[in-house]
Amino acid sequence: MPELSHRHRILVLAICCMSLLIVSLDNTILNVALPSLRREMDASVAGMQWVIDAYTLVLASLLMLAGSVADRVGRRRVFMIGLVFFTLGSLLCSLAQNLESLVAFRMVQAVGGSMLNPVAMSIITNTFTDPRERARAIGVWGGVVGISMAAGPLVGGLLVDGVGWRSIFWVNLPVGLAALLLTWRYVPESRAPKARRFDPVGQLLVVVLLGSLTYAIIEAPVAGWSSPLILTLAVVAALALAGLLRYEPRRAEPLIDLRFFHSLPFSGATVIAVSAFAALGGFLFVNTLYLQDVRGLTALHAGLYMLPMAGLTLVCAPLSGRLVAAYGPRPSLLAAGITMTASGVLFAAFEAETSTSLLFTGYVLFGLGFGLVNAPITNTAVSGMPRAQAGVAAAVASTSRQIGQTLGVAVIGAVLAAGVSASSHTEGFVAASRPAWWIIAGCGLCVLVVGALTSGRRARESARRTAERLGEPEIDRIPSRKDGPSRRTR
Repeated sequence: MPELSHRHRILVLAICCMSLLIVSLDNTILNVALPSLRREMDASVAGMQWVIDAYTLVLASLLMLAGSVADRVGRRRVFMIGLVFFTLGSLLCSLAQNLESLVAFRMVQAVGGSMLNPVAMSIITNTFTDPRERARAIGVWGGVVGISMAAGPLVGGLLVDGVGWRSIFWVNLPVGLAALLLTWRYVPESRAPKARRFDPVGQLLVVVLLGSLTYAIIEAPVAGWSSPLILTLAVVAALALAGLLRYEPRRAEPLIDLRFFHSLPFSGATVIAVSAFAALGGFLFVNTLYLQDVRGLTALHAGLYMLPMAGLTLVCAPLSGRLVAAYGPRPSLLAAGITMTASGVLFAAFEAETSTSLLFTGYVLFGLGFGLVNAPITNTAVSGMPRAQAGVAAAVASTSRQIGQTLGVAVIGAVLAAGVSASSHTEGFVAASRPAWWIIAGCGLCVLVVGALTSGRRARESARRTAERLGEPEIDRIPSRKDGPSRRTR
């Protein structure tokens, strides 16, 4: 890809951020709309889980394929196809007449979404080649998540209360069309010098693994954990995982290059992404139901209640990018783990829902932690990996996020479905959601521990050795101030 001017690089970043905005905004708006959607379509807790997880499940299943295809046939081309599918899926979702069709149209959205965020991150990685400049760009990218979290509840609340839940999908139409035109005009085409071949067997095993596992978790509270259906799905998921671990190392160009995981920072980023986004998925799911169904707030007022969390995410995401550029990922990861754990414990041990001041404190802590965690995940995942495989490396990080959110909604929803009685009194919901909050606190603790173990000197050395084994030039890591003057790895 030819060297671009600074202004052109900023424009490319802005276009890529537009895709992230509509994908992230869609999730936060949809959470606010869940109670209204449930009443209109008479959906159960499992039904609401499927509205969210149908999207994240398909997204997680196809992200690595999309990254690999983009590296081969052209990142701009795949990005534009993704915008078309996502915009079309949004239109179809707004026309859905029942829960089944809505879930199906969410899957169409997800096919498009799988071609957006990882490919956009690959475009950014190849556009911003200087490590510090790339870290700042990723900080801006993470800040868009904060913007979507801040705007999503408010915009969603206004639309749901004023027009109806269908209007939440209309927001994507003008933004998607504008991004499509701007991409065609300003984003240069790029490809990997040596892209991987397609891996249909590996792709099928990923779909089977994630699909069977998610279905089992969501449907288990109704079917029973020991029912033949759930046990069969668990066995299928285990066999698919075993097949992946056995088949992928034998391929010359696998869908998932397991050698990437020899790098402690890369492995840590994957685990942290799953944990952090599982916490986010569960946090949004529990709070949406609590604020509207238990406290009786409107969609707009529920969105206003969650502004402290969204606002802190908005402020801390770009700040985290700067911290990573200056000091490396460790400070951001440790601070994120501490604050996310504290938020979960506040709800689990001290029933923060029952006190407005504690409720807002929990929101502030979670927003602070989630705002700090996104930039180091992304940067650590791509730093030290071969530049030619930037699309695949970025796709693994994005896949980990979606797997985490899928599992978070599935597990937390299952816990709530098993514990909430027919009564909607505050005491009953708080008691039923306590195990869910302990799970969220555990996810925060995992971010803290794994972040501490995979961000030190020994971890950086493992990333260097991994790049040598792969035998390709690596993407420059971000030097911390402890390293002295800025330098690049080979």
